[in-house]
Amino acid sequence: MTKARSVFVTLAVVALGAAAAWYQFGKGGSAPNTAGKKPAGAGPVPVTLAIAESRDMPLLLEVTGRTEASASVTLKARIDGQVQSVAFVDGQAVKAGEILLQLDPADYQARLAQAEANAAKSQAQLAKSRADLERTIALKAKGFVSDEKVGEMRTTLAATEASAKADAAATGLARLQLGYTTIRAPFTGSIGARLVFPGSAVKINDTALAVVNSVQPLNVSFGVPEKYLPQLRAGMTEKKLPRATISLPGSPLRMEGEVRFLDNAVDASTGTIQLKAMLPNGGGTLASGQLVSVSLVLGTFKDAVVIPAEAVQQGANGPFVYIAKEGAAELRPVRVAATQKTLAIVAEGVGAGEKVVTEGQLRLVPGAKLKPAGEGKPDSDRQPAKS
Repeated sequence: MTKARSVFVTLAVVALGAAAAWYQFGKGGSAPNTAGKKPAGAGPVPVTLAIAESRDMPLLLEVTGRTEASASVTLKARIDGQVQSVAFVDGQAVKAGEILLQLDPADYQARLAQAEANAAKSQAQLAKSRADLERTIALKAKGFVSDEKVGEMRTTLAATEASAKADAAATGLARLQLGYTTIRAPFTGSIGARLVFPGSAVKINDTALAVVNSVQPLNVSFGVPEKYLPQLRAGMTEKKLPRATISLPGSPLRMEGEVRFLDNAVDASTGTIQLKAMLPNGGGTLASGQLVSVSLVLGTFKDAVVIPAEAVQQGANGPFVYIAKEGAAELRPVRVAATQKTLAIVAEGVGAGEKVVTEGQLRLVPGAKLKPAGEGKPDSDRQPAKS
C-alpha cells in the first residue's frame, strides 16, 4: 500500500504541473514567439548614421606576394679539383667578375706546359715539312725528282699542319681548364653562405660552392584571382599593365614596380594566375624570399555609391543594410561590387544621399524607430576599394 500511495502522489504532482503550464500559455495554446518583434512600449533605438556618397572609385586589388631574385645561380666547378682558398665573406655583395674561389691550379699548370711543348714541337715539324716541300718542288723543276715525290711531300705537310692544329687546340683547352681554377661572380649581386672550405674536394658540375642572387632589380611574384584575367589581358593588349605598389607588412616602406609578366595558364588548385613585377630595389632594401603586400589598381568605378563597410550586414538571403527613412529603419537588400577595410561600393540597393545605419544594427528590426547619435560620410581619405 505504501508503494501505491507513492505512485499516486507522483501522478498528482505531474497533473498539477501540466495544469499550471496550460494556464500560463493561454489554456493549451503554444508560447508566443516574440523573436524579431519590437517589445511593446520600447523606445527609439540609438544608432549611428552615414550618408551614402557618389564618386569615382578605383578598383584596388590587394594580395600577398614574395620577392624573387631576378637572377640566381648555384656556383659549381667546371673541373675536378681541390679548393685552395675562399675569397668571399658569407652574405657579402659581389660584383661581376670578382674572384670568389680558387682551386689548386698546379695540376692544370702542368697540363698546360705539356700542351704548349707539344704545340711547339708540332710547329717545328710544320716548318721543316714546308721547307722540305719547297726543296722538292725546286728539284722537280730541274728534273731530279718525280711528281710522285712532290705529292708525297705535300701529303706530309698536310698531316703536319693537322697535327699542329690539334696540339694548338689541346693547348687552348689546357689554358681554359687552368682558367676554370679561378671561380668568379657571374653577375653583380649578393652571395650566400660558403658551402665549401679550403681543402674541400670538388667534382665537375656536381659540388655546389655558393649561391649568388641578383637583387637589383628584384622580382615580386604574386597570384591574382582568375576573375580579373579579362582586365589583365586587356592591359597586356594595350601594353598598359597596372603598376604595382609593394609594401612590407608593418612598415611604412612603399615601392613601385612595373608588372612585366603574366603567366599563360591559371593554377587550377588555387584559381589564381601568376604575375611578376620588377622593382629597382635601390640600395638592396629588400632581399629575395621576403613576404610583401602587393596593391594593383585594375580599373575605376564611375559614379559609384560608397558607404562605410560596417553598414553592410549579412543575412540568410545575402547582404543588406538598414536605411533611415522618415525616422524608422528600412531593411534594404544590396549588391556589393567591391569592399575594402573601411568602404563598400554598392552596385544596387542604396542611392547617393541616403542615410545608412553603421552602428546599432543588432537592436534593429524593420520599422523600428531610430534615435540618431550622429551622422557622417565615408572618409574620402581612405584607401580605394579592393575586391
